[in-house]
Amino acid sequence: MKLVLTASGSWRRGKPIALKPTLDVAVANSPSVERVVVLEREGLPEVEMLEGRDISWADFLEAGKGVDGSAAAETNSEDVWMLAYTSGTTGRPKGAVHVHGGFLVKIASEAAYALDVRAGDRFQWITDMGWIMGPLTMVGAHSLGAAMVMLEGSPDFPEPDRVWATAERHEVAVLGISPTLIRALIPKGDQWPERHQLNKLRILGSTGEPWNPDPYRWLAHEVGRDRVPIINISGGTEVGACFLAPYPVEPLKACSLGGAALGMAVEVFDPAGNSIRGQVGELVCTKPWPGMTRGVWGDRERYLESYWSTYPGVWRHGDWAKIDADGEWFLLGRSDEAINVAGKRLGPAEVESVLVSQPAVAEAATVGVPDATKGESVWCFWVPTDVAGDDVSEQLRELVAEQLGRPFKPGRVIRVEALPRTRSAKILRRAVRALAIGEDPGDMSSAENPESLDAIRLALASDSQVG
Repeated sequence: MKLVLTASGSWRRGKPIALKPTLDVAVANSPSVERVVVLEREGLPEVEMLEGRDISWADFLEAGKGVDGSAAAETNSEDVWMLAYTSGTTGRPKGAVHVHGGFLVKIASEAAYALDVRAGDRFQWITDMGWIMGPLTMVGAHSLGAAMVMLEGSPDFPEPDRVWATAERHEVAVLGISPTLIRALIPKGDQWPERHQLNKLRILGSTGEPWNPDPYRWLAHEVGRDRVPIINISGGTEVGACFLAPYPVEPLKACSLGGAALGMAVEVFDPAGNSIRGQVGELVCTKPWPGMTRGVWGDRERYLESYWSTYPGVWRHGDWAKIDADGEWFLLGRSDEAINVAGKRLGPAEVESVLVSQPAVAEAATVGVPDATKGESVWCFWVPTDVAGDDVSEQLRELVAEQLGRPFKPGRVIRVEALPRTRSAKILRRAVRALAIGEDPGDMSSAENPESLDAIRLALASDSQVG
């Protein structure tokens, strides 16, 4: 039987969020679903139940009484275990197919050796189950005898210290958090993490997008108290594992991802497919690994085009990477978001690191827009730490030019109220760029705050800068 488990609703920032009506629309287009099991939440309105299909959680449990559920189903290592959908930051979401003998084994290994999850630990990642870090936390914790800690709602509501208060209260040993959330919490003040005893914290995990040095150091100092390593990992929904992962026993530079994760044959390639060092290139994997997706659900051609079409027999992941003189790896953003200014490639993270180094900037997004002279021009969008503060856009233009070179001086730097992001906290640069060049941003189903696009449209219309 194919069934869906859901709840009648949830809460976010103190407001009720109905879930069942949205699910009903989805199920109407999914005729294979035979049963919907609904957990009815106290304090939320009753939901409409479809006779013959919907059943309450209480009735579901009652129906199962007396049934022997002790025998686990036998599965083959290649049987499908999960369809994990990418967040859609670069287009229409893809359903990555994961199997029993791949994802489960690889994640257990990486949780143990990279994140140092141990039996009896409390393991938490600030995420949702729709992002691959949700299943990673679930599998990683339970395979190693740890407890999984979860939050409902926003990580900074009702107070900005909710994450740190939860970590203290539940004695969290391994805590995962995204760079975007840290950048959003920094303007709230250092006093929020300082008021909590985080002595049980042993590992800080991170993934999702490139770090900037200042927020990375803030996390290490204010939260990690200069004793807890930041295990900055990188893989992907379709990877089912980590390409890159540092280990708690090694020294690390700020923002570093260490090196190759166990069993991963990763390289940095130039456009001709040559391995390079000290230069920005494409992150690739030259050999298969257990956790890799077995394909994109229902779309083999898209799978081949997305990952195997650039270099014959080599997986191209779509990230800019660089290996420095000491052999440490760094990521600089999505390669399909790279900006080409007069023949020179620039990663958005390089510009954004400069922008967020200015105290007035809470977070930023950088995109490339067509330019008749330079090929592309750099456009920057930034969110202020203080909504009542001065507009420092012109200062930011000069700061980028000073630190990265005059050719990369942004054509426009625009102050906005917020940047669109997925529920997993990734900034939707694709949507920002679409607005900048006057195109439709497309599918925004993965966005947590689609209303931010309207504010960006207004900011673009009222901005008078000339590149």
